[in-house]
Amino acid sequence: MKKVVKTHNRAEMFTFKRWGRKAYSLFSVLKQPVRIGVLMVAYTSLSEPELLFAQTDSLKVSMEYNLDEVEVSAQRAPVTFSQVARIVSVMERNEIEAAPVQSLQELLEYALSVDVRQRGVHGVQADVSVRGGSFDQTLILLNGINISDPQTGHHSLNLPVSFKNIQRIEILEGPAARVFGPNAFSGAINIITSSEGPSGVKLDISGGQHKLADVNVSGNIQSGNWSQFIAVNRMSSDGYIDNTDFKILNAFYQTKLNTKPGTLDFQIGRTNKAFGANSFYTATYPNQFEETKTTFASLKFETGTKIHLTPSIYWRRHQDRFELFRSEPASWYAGHNYHLTDVFGSNLNAWFASTFGKTAFGAEIRTENVWSNVLGKAIATPIEVPGESGKFFTKAYSRTTVSYFAEQSVYIKKLSLSAGAMANWISDLGFGWNIYPGLDVSYALSAHFKLYGSANSSLRMPTFTDLFYNGPTNIGNPDLKPEKSVTYEGGLKLTFKGFSGHAGAYHRRGKNLIDWVRETDTEKWQTKNLTSINSTGIEMSGDFFPEKVWNKPIFITKFGVNYSYSEQDKGQSNFLSYYVLDNLKQKLDIEVNHKIWNNLKGSWRVSYQDRNGMRTTTESYQPFWLVNARIMWKTPSTEIYLLAANLFDTRYFDFGTVSQPGRWISLGISHQLKL
Repeated sequence: MKKVVKTHNRAEMFTFKRWGRKAYSLFSVLKQPVRIGVLMVAYTSLSEPELLFAQTDSLKVSMEYNLDEVEVSAQRAPVTFSQVARIVSVMERNEIEAAPVQSLQELLEYALSVDVRQRGVHGVQADVSVRGGSFDQTLILLNGINISDPQTGHHSLNLPVSFKNIQRIEILEGPAARVFGPNAFSGAINIITSSEGPSGVKLDISGGQHKLADVNVSGNIQSGNWSQFIAVNRMSSDGYIDNTDFKILNAFYQTKLNTKPGTLDFQIGRTNKAFGANSFYTATYPNQFEETKTTFASLKFETGTKIHLTPSIYWRRHQDRFELFRSEPASWYAGHNYHLTDVFGSNLNAWFASTFGKTAFGAEIRTENVWSNVLGKAIATPIEVPGESGKFFTKAYSRTTVSYFAEQSVYIKKLSLSAGAMANWISDLGFGWNIYPGLDVSYALSAHFKLYGSANSSLRMPTFTDLFYNGPTNIGNPDLKPEKSVTYEGGLKLTFKGFSGHAGAYHRRGKNLIDWVRETDTEKWQTKNLTSINSTGIEMSGDFFPEKVWNKPIFITKFGVNYSYSEQDKGQSNFLSYYVLDNLKQKLDIEVNHKIWNNLKGSWRVSYQDRNGMRTTTESYQPFWLVNARIMWKTPSTEIYLLAANLFDTRYFDFGTVSQPGRWISLGISHQLKL
């Protein structure tokens, strides 16, 4: 593979540092007392260390490169893909473009050990979990910045950008508290946008059954050391069944400025969604409706040559209106639910290299706030709901977390070792300070085989919904404790010319896991800390590229297989579980990309899913097969594609009684104009 490698002595060369670096903060809370957190970092000049590493600290690569040498951040200090002693799945732009999907949620369906349970399709709403965890246990990042929602994980994928503008996705499987902080309980997903590239404009228009209409306009502006990216997207549909219509509007802007002191990275985005929520949260009242508005902004700076510093600040606001009855409400219905959450955070990551390896340290302060007429504690003076005439927030709640990090990474010939810990304090819950350590080790048996193993601990704080939501079918619990876990994993990675893969196993010991439970069908669901839940799983994956093996054109350009199996052990408890034990037991994904004629190509995804748990009180989930297909005619500037989702019209359920769409055909065209 051809690659471009550049040495550097300036911060602008840190191209692939996409994950957030944790640090200090200054933030204020709307209509609340100002909270200030400051981490003082002092350092003096160090002599240039003699590195032990075979590769440079960071690589700029061309569009064609060796994945093993791309930098990912499964650790707090930069590390190349080949050195990571964990399982990190990377989905690049060419794979994203070839996939027969219309949204990020559908794309993640085919990632190893990722479970996507869609309530609303085409990016409306989905719960994403990793390795049998719940949707609240997966941390979501946008260009390395934490955008997870503290109200509920149902909203964590409310991204201000279309999946058509995603450059790549990194999925870290397993706990990652010592790297990314609280709530990276069972995994973390980092979504990276197309912020860099030559100046140009791209238009993508598609439409299909059920009056699906999707228009996406994006552009890059490159001027010397200054790059800008802007994208606007609108998608809508009348819905595939009653009360599943939706309208989505996204707007996103990102800019990077390379200067002598370092690289400044700013991003801001907004997403509005309005959708029929047929049976989303309870099958008892199917005529639900929801509207959400999410605004997000962050500022990050990368600097330093001997001691590398990356401070950042970020803000995320989410507002939603939930209607249990879209029309003709029951006589007892008191009105809609209104929520507004504000998240302010600041973090700093620092690292330096020496003869002892790479040493990283940092801190993060994050405050999470909610105003609502349902969630939180009663406030003395009601606050008017923005954009809603005559509606008021009557409750509020706020909490702050402080985290400190330290990590040491060593690479000695065939051995890679990374050890670290996070010390965490939570302002509420009476939890105090706790330490969460972790260790990752790998050893190269040869150029083709590598053993890996790790042991990592993590935590997950209860969401505001877990703590406070009381409704017709639910009762919250303000006395919940954070979840804790320790996960052990190990396996073998394989790398050959034209083939890469791995096989491994993991075991997670969970304590105080949070779930909505009940003992009988007539009781309301209540949130409780379960005494212990243990999870055990196996994973196998492999990607085969025939053309690289035989060095000549082959009909099939890629053949990939992912298989995962997960089992949960709840001990002797006799409760009914709403989320935690309702996990994906088996998952098999098969990917085939092939040529047809000249610029005409085909892409197929076949998926098998077998889920634990009960779909209704009397019926369990049934296994199912899905087939998606995409036919595309592609040149360097233009692509015309035909997409068939659920090609064989399979009837299936991701969650409860929410029936998923049957066959859905769409046609699209995209054209890129260079400036």
